[in-house]
Amino acid sequence: MDSFELNKVIGGLLGTVFIVFSISLVGDAIFASPAPEKPGFTIEAAEEAPAGGGEAAAAEEPIAVLLASADADAGAAVFKKCTACHSGEKGGPNKVGPDLWDIVNRPIATHGGFAYSNALKEFSEGGSVKWDYGHLSHFLTSPKGYVKGTAMGFAGIKKPDERANLIAYLRTLADNPAPLPDAAAAPAPENTSAPESGSTPVAPGDAPAQPAAPAPETPTTPNQPAPAQ
Repeated sequence: MDSFELNKVIGGLLGTVFIVFSISLVGDAIFASPAPEKPGFTIEAAEEAPAGGGEAAAAEEPIAVLLASADADAGAAVFKKCTACHSGEKGGPNKVGPDLWDIVNRPIATHGGFAYSNALKEFSEGGSVKWDYGHLSHFLTSPKGYVKGTAMGFAGIKKPDERANLIAYLRTLADNPAPLPDAAAAPAPENTSAPESGSTPVAPGDAPAQPAAPAPETPTTPNQPAPAQ
């Protein structure tokens, strides 16, 4: 191939590239659709109002009240959810979780032969905190919500009556079951909703402080000065 034919081939290639590039530019100019400076309309998703018109969630009865009418036999059926990770017999083996025999009022994170998480060890304060009915109820409602960092991978039992039945059954797993709490001495129902911003949360079992009663006013008779304070 001489130089003349080579130049024709190169020229043809360059011409083809030029034509393709020109078509691309023209196509972009014809079919371009720039975004408008101001949209014609905006679609906004409406937020659903919370149930009850934004009012606080209904208060939950204290566990002492729930236990007064709890059914331990029904709790035995609920306990089947626990048997994959826990045994409940006396001297039973530790599984994914510790044996739950005599769990009520047992010092937290102290059952022999089980490796507890650091979070639960800290929560137990060296074993001084026990699995009383209140701690059991709150922990079984939401383990990770009540003890941050616990290794217990259980979603929790949200229904109060179902949870009370389970605790009533756990109470029977002992040679001498712990006495039931006094329902009459139970505090006011607990509000399960999050505290409002700026408010001080009340610890479980603590009654909210009552405002001081105003001092009685001293009646005065017409045309007589009020007594000095």
